[in-house]
Amino acid sequence: MKSLHLLFTTCLLLIWISTFAQGPGKIAGKVTLVDGQPYASASVSLLETGKSTLTDEDGNYTFNNVAPGKYTVRFQLLGNPQKDLQITVLQGETAKLDYKLEKENVQALQEITVAGATNKFTQKESVYIARLPLKNLENPQVYNSVPKALFQEQMAVDLGSIAKNVPGAGIPMIANQGRVTFRSRGFDTEPNARNGVAGAAFSFIDPANLERIEAIKGPSATLFGNSIASSYGGLYNRVTKKPYNDFGGEVGYTTGSWNFNRLTVDVNTPINEDRTALFRLNGATTWEHSFQDLGYTNSVSAAPSFSYQITDRLSLLLDVEFGQAKGTSVVRLNPYVAVPAGQTSVERSIADIGFPYNKTFLSNDLTYKTQMMNIFGQINYKISDEWTSQTILSRARSSISGDITALNGRTETTIRPNVIVGYTQFIATDFQQNFIGDFKIAGHRNRIVVGVDYYNNYNDFDRVTVNLPDVDFINTPATYRVSQFKVDSLTSRGTLRKETNRDNTYAAYASNVFSITDKLNAMVSLRVNRYQYKGVYNISTGLTSGGLGVGGVQAGPYNQTSLSPKFGLVYEVLKDRVSLFGNYMNGFFNKSGIARDGSGFKAEYADQLEFGVKADLFDHKLVGTISYYDIKVQNILRPDPIDANYSVQDGSQLSRGLEVELTANPIAGLNIVAGYAYNDSKVIDASDIRNNGLRPGQSGPPNTINFWVSYRFPEGKLRGLGAGFGGNTGDKSYYTNTYNSKFIIPEYQIFDASIFYDHSKFRIGFKVDNLTSEKAWSVRLTPQAPARFTGNFILKF
Repeated sequence: MKSLHLLFTTCLLLIWISTFAQGPGKIAGKVTLVDGQPYASASVSLLETGKSTLTDEDGNYTFNNVAPGKYTVRFQLLGNPQKDLQITVLQGETAKLDYKLEKENVQALQEITVAGATNKFTQKESVYIARLPLKNLENPQVYNSVPKALFQEQMAVDLGSIAKNVPGAGIPMIANQGRVTFRSRGFDTEPNARNGVAGAAFSFIDPANLERIEAIKGPSATLFGNSIASSYGGLYNRVTKKPYNDFGGEVGYTTGSWNFNRLTVDVNTPINEDRTALFRLNGATTWEHSFQDLGYTNSVSAAPSFSYQITDRLSLLLDVEFGQAKGTSVVRLNPYVAVPAGQTSVERSIADIGFPYNKTFLSNDLTYKTQMMNIFGQINYKISDEWTSQTILSRARSSISGDITALNGRTETTIRPNVIVGYTQFIATDFQQNFIGDFKIAGHRNRIVVGVDYYNNYNDFDRVTVNLPDVDFINTPATYRVSQFKVDSLTSRGTLRKETNRDNTYAAYASNVFSITDKLNAMVSLRVNRYQYKGVYNISTGLTSGGLGVGGVQAGPYNQTSLSPKFGLVYEVLKDRVSLFGNYMNGFFNKSGIARDGSGFKAEYADQLEFGVKADLFDHKLVGTISYYDIKVQNILRPDPIDANYSVQDGSQLSRGLEVELTANPIAGLNIVAGYAYNDSKVIDASDIRNNGLRPGQSGPPNTINFWVSYRFPEGKLRGLGAGFGGNTGDKSYYTNTYNSKFIIPEYQIFDASIFYDHSKFRIGFKVDNLTSEKAWSVRLTPQAPARFTGNFILKF
């Protein structure tokens, strides 16, 4: 009996062990692109169970605890046909099911090119440039991309340092509240696009949340309008970091000259079991003293982002960009440019007038405070294999309070400090609805975007402009300072600006890339733009009037309608290797003012013709663009030569040039980034014909060069150890350039060097910026820092 009991117990135990060993199975696999690179964040669903997940950075996915049986696995990717595959799961086993995309997908390429490409500094593919799944070699427009991998290696801690990698950007112009402006093809261009829509920030922008910077070249109103501060030279698009399907991040500390201290953090994590809801937080805080006798900046930023793959067809992205700073104004010199009595012309240079390079004339209690918050939300819905809906809402708010300063030249050796005291607020709301299609008609591929765009701009001013007594900047006593006490004592006699203004823009646009053959693509695009200026509300008087005309005359509220076409042609001489391209592009700006006959004005507009060649050779080891452009700006407003209280609209400006961009990886570990920009800008149709043919002031140097060369040991005991060297040069340029008065900004050559060790778990770096302490100035005559030493340590997890 005991033997039977023992035998029965043993059988039950064996059955239990067998059952446990042969429990539920698994389904696992990998999603890859056409070329075999992993596709991160692809949506994968198990239809019979209703479960969904996202692939990780290596393209892997897993479904655990799957009961034995037959299942359908659905792969659903934006911009790619839906794919359903069958698989059978056995007890206790893992069923493998991989999926390789059948065609290229730019939505995927833009996020993972850096991880898989041979040249890590090449990240050209983007869905923001054309708003279509269009590769760089298929796009007739020129754009430069500065990826995170490059500016992290360069230890860049501000936007100006990042933009040094863009051909023609020049020395950044820093405004008093930390706002930064670059040059593009001879025009001021600000980084006020964020993820392809309006993301203006009239304050500092911390780069801690940046995945890359895209410098889109040429007038781009057709797809971007003029509401995001694009210029006739182009626009800068800030692409932010997105959440990914894994836990990880890094914490970094940077220190350096002039008590520079910076702490950064980047943490990413899935927040649900299926890993379809993801969260990422980037943040930074920085303290820096000026290299000059006085001045400092203290800032903090935080950028949380959340993505959710709600269903296999519906996804949500929400992110916030917050920053605030307190600091003192940088030196902004408006030099004396008048022609002395008895002379017919005069030529001066900032290097020769004796203006002190290391002096601010200000005090550390004369400060400004800024706050910036940008909110961005995007919903993508895959309507069908051919059509995707994209809904975007962006709201940007910036405020400035405190003191904004300038130093205005009064004579050859004297300046008058000017201080704006008070509060300013800028609020912009942008709503877009796009429908993006990718389909064939009669065997020809069409990639099309059709969209509508609503943009509202609201500005609020409550400030007083104060002028202080003139001071001799050469013989000024060392104790002289413009203090808050001095400014406050003069505020009651200042000029008050207490008003609000607003405007609305309604637009519709369409763009189609038609594949005539597999190698020949034609782009046709058009934007219809309706601008409504609502006027200026004077809070002090309670009256609403229009904007100021050029002569200071009030011009009433007005409406302007503009058409902005765009055409392009691309022929791939070698498929996916070399393409020839040409484009016609258009840009416009709405202008207020009145003529002597009481009539209003048309929008100012520009036309560009451009052609060139793009290449992507030797498995991405050599990537570059060479282009020639010709831009003509028309309908420029200028003061009426008969009565300066009115305006006339007949001025023009030409901007022509050549741009070259190159990234190369000739051998393992060696990376080269280089650029050259030549720009010939000139005024035509000037009221005084003696100014015709002259280069406009503040248009930057006609010739600029940028380069960065680095080598990192790819293997062996020294793997990860590297060094880099780079530089930026520019010709002399002009602050003012007329037939009788020229104010020169000298040429410059600035070189940087670094050494670093990059391990999988940490990174240590040391860098010297401006090795030779070259004296250089921006177009607003702000002195640039001499040699600056920085070191950083980054812990990765």
